[in-house]
Amino acid sequence: MTITDLEPRAQALVSSGKGLLAADETPGTLTKRFQLLGINSTPESRRDYREMLFATPGVGTFISGAIMQDETIRQRSSSGAPLPELLVQAGVVPGIKVDTGARPLAGSPGEAVTEGLDGLRDRLAEYRTLGAGFAKWRAVIAVSDTLPTTACVCANAHALARYAAICQEQDIVPIVEPEVLMEGSHTLARCEEVTSQVLDAVFDALRQQHVTLEGMLLKPNMVLAGHEHATPASVDEVATATLRCLRRHVPTVVPGIVFLSGGQDHVAATVHLDAINRIDAPKPWKLTFSYGRALQDEALAEWRGDRAQIGAGQRVFYHRAKCECAAALGAYGPAMESEAALA
Repeated sequence: MTITDLEPRAQALVSSGKGLLAADETPGTLTKRFQLLGINSTPESRRDYREMLFATPGVGTFISGAIMQDETIRQRSSSGAPLPELLVQAGVVPGIKVDTGARPLAGSPGEAVTEGLDGLRDRLAEYRTLGAGFAKWRAVIAVSDTLPTTACVCANAHALARYAAICQEQDIVPIVEPEVLMEGSHTLARCEEVTSQVLDAVFDALRQQHVTLEGMLLKPNMVLAGHEHATPASVDEVATATLRCLRRHVPTVVPGIVFLSGGQDHVAATVHLDAINRIDAPKPWKLTFSYGRALQDEALAEWRGDRAQIGAGQRVFYHRAKCECAAALGAYGPAMESEAALA
């Protein structure tokens, strides 16, 4: 294996407007979402939910890869096939979340650093045997007038780079996810300032750790004002600020940028992605999606743990994936939502 073997896999994950399904919620997180809809959370019900998504007819038309969590990658479908095989049969590359979550950063109140480097090499080797072709590690950056601190940015950038280097060593494409959080009252301009600072630190660290940029993907936030900001930015303002920030701080050799939805609802995440791709400006990387709740929430609400509703949940999921694919091509329009309602 040479490091260049990773490049075509990274490129394939962002090909033809396709994007990623982030189905890597921990059992605890998914349990909270189930409880809001009155769904009993067990290993079997969580398996049934993921199987519904993975087995959606035609899902490979729009989804190139699916990020799983440790519980999911080890589970078998109701027919007995490993869930990763279900994805491969659909033309979807299995992926795995490998960080162990964010913990308080010592000496930096209100900030966190993501952990999970201990034993990562051995875990990646096992995940590779279970079918994983790529991995994901998420760092979270809080924003205020005084945050983030340099210590927080550097600690998370270093961890992301170490993770990415180990992934490439193990023939796994790393997705590097530095998320500048939407929580707070900060402005769009403040988000752009912090996102710029974080991206510069991350790519400096990636170079220091000898990560091959052609064999990785970036999963950043869009540039958005905080949830509590009095005046939300317009769609055009978000798209312009996001693309400007990326053009200034992301090397052109990175094959693709797969945005996280970051708490946006499914319509906002779709509209913003579409607007970014419609801007008439050079885009040296593919710009697509790696959405979790923005892709899943409608399907989860339709399914509600009822086997009789699997077909309905799959139809809703298929439609949302189709809309995201259109947005990744700059071809989405509100009529697509009306067509779904008529159907």
